[in-house]
Amino acid sequence: MEEIFKLDGPLSKKISDYKYRSDQVDMASAIYESIESGEILVAEAGTGTGKTFAYLVPTFLHNRKSIISTGTKTLQDQLFNKDIPKIMHSLGVKRKVSLLKGRSNYVCHHFFHRTKEEGRFTSKEEIQILLEIEKYIGKTETGDRSNCENVPENSEVWDSVVSSRDNCLGSDCDFYNKCFVVKARSAALESDVVVVNHHLFFADILLRDVGLSELLPECESVVFDEAHLLPEVASIFFGDSLSTNQIIELIRDTRVEVSAQASDSKELSQVLDQLDSSVRGVIASCLTNNDNYAKSSFIRDESFSEAFENMMVLLKKFLEQMEPHKQRSDGLLNCYSRGLVHMEKLVLWNNLDKNLEFVSWTEAFKKSVHFNRTPLNVAKIFRNHLEVRSQAWIFISATLSIDNDFTHYIKQLGLEKAKTKNWKSPYNYSDNARLFLPRGLPDPNLPDYTEKVVDAAVPLIVASEGRTFFLFTSNRAMFKAEKIIREKMERLNFHSSILVQGYQPKSIILNRFTQEKNALLLGTMSFWEGVDVRGQSLSLVIIDRLPFGPPDDPVLQARIKKMKKEGLNPFLEYQLPKTILTLKQGSGRLIRDDNDRGVLMICDPRLVSKSYGKAIWRSLPPMTRSRDQEKIENFLRTKT
Repeated sequence: MEEIFKLDGPLSKKISDYKYRSDQVDMASAIYESIESGEILVAEAGTGTGKTFAYLVPTFLHNRKSIISTGTKTLQDQLFNKDIPKIMHSLGVKRKVSLLKGRSNYVCHHFFHRTKEEGRFTSKEEIQILLEIEKYIGKTETGDRSNCENVPENSEVWDSVVSSRDNCLGSDCDFYNKCFVVKARSAALESDVVVVNHHLFFADILLRDVGLSELLPECESVVFDEAHLLPEVASIFFGDSLSTNQIIELIRDTRVEVSAQASDSKELSQVLDQLDSSVRGVIASCLTNNDNYAKSSFIRDESFSEAFENMMVLLKKFLEQMEPHKQRSDGLLNCYSRGLVHMEKLVLWNNLDKNLEFVSWTEAFKKSVHFNRTPLNVAKIFRNHLEVRSQAWIFISATLSIDNDFTHYIKQLGLEKAKTKNWKSPYNYSDNARLFLPRGLPDPNLPDYTEKVVDAAVPLIVASEGRTFFLFTSNRAMFKAEKIIREKMERLNFHSSILVQGYQPKSIILNRFTQEKNALLLGTMSFWEGVDVRGQSLSLVIIDRLPFGPPDDPVLQARIKKMKKEGLNPFLEYQLPKTILTLKQGSGRLIRDDNDRGVLMICDPRLVSKSYGKAIWRSLPPMTRSRDQEKIENFLRTKT
């Protein structure tokens, strides 16, 4: 490792602005040794350690297959398009590398053509989006929707032009030979290194959907970058989830099959209409949208309870009517099988009341309802998953420990056998960074809190000439702040692009932010981590409040109840550590290079008013602290 990373070594000769870091060499050596011995390593590397190269070099020095799993699709793209090519070029190695995402990230030829022929979208805007996607299909080699620049990532059109594990026709599809998912999977199976993301890793290993389950036994190492995300991701995929959209999609697909293969069954057509009506009745019974609820709160609602029971009765009737027809075609059999799985998930969700190992909860959206069943502790499940494999498992992040203690993280994933190591950030935080807590902010639970936060933030945004990440703990607060900021900036005649998460793909927003050099970016949790903006484009990071989990989150409520029953203190042993690690991630967006300067503004009076505030302060990088707004504004105006 020393030979590779030294100042006149292969990396320094091929990478511009290369800097030697002794901790990076030490980290790379530790990872190399773990891969050699097939160990589990939990490694925390502070910002600037160079963790990406520290795990890529050992990975590419081995000849066998490796899987690299990242926290976000944005980081996945960066790794595949930028970092890995640099390492391969520097080391002079030739390895076949592929990028693999979940199937919903690839345009599906079949569903695109079906959507276009059905004329499902009628508004001018939606038709234009469909035309843009059609142009993209004609020129793309990968079909990756993140590269379709002219279509917003949150457009509802996407849902109709991608496939799911449920409705994919597989080799029976007329477009199978053109399928972007099939091409991506084939490339992955033939590759030495496959870059995935955590959601795909767990979904695919459990569901055997895209091909990782075939790759994993051959791998020598699995590296999890941004590994702090794994406990939450694992809890999602070790549970169950079913949405009303999936049932409506099943109804739609069954109608197509019935029309072609079982048009003589009037009873089947009638039950499809009845089931469709009952599903929409469930959606309509949810009076509040865009929120999460425990199952108990829904069942107590008489209108929802009746609508849910009606849907269950009609889903059972659907299966009974489908039984005699399922062998008429592969399509009908597929629909029948999907119906059985849907019924099984709903029964489990509905019967889960007293089992403290799982919690049933519901997400209500404007046009859909999601029924979720989540394990409250994934340690045993995850530990068993690792122990049946013989390869090395490497867990890497900038935020895995609290005061150098990895206990919280290790307990969550059952990694008691792991080796742990950490390396501090080499950056000069005391000179180059300021930590600012404004005075006079109200309690975060008051209704005018976001307005007050924006009032406090705008003078600093102006002093910084834009160049700001404004990070929020909720979409609701972000969009509320956007409206206020636009009005204030217009009155101040302050010209700066305001980029808001959700209006464009994240990669496009980040490119614009970096190129314009005076933009203001508003984002939620996906921008708190895995985002690397260096230089003068970013000088101010504002966090609207401490990222405690919402108290009405049903999973959090159930976890707190379980911990109390076990005699534990959920606030000190779970909620506070989780908040500290999340805040460390957000603060890590500010200083990304030796020469970066900037201000981290945390808008939450609890940092000084609550007894736990000191533990949070201590966990952050050693920035110079200040509550003097004038000094902070002057610091931002100083360019060097």
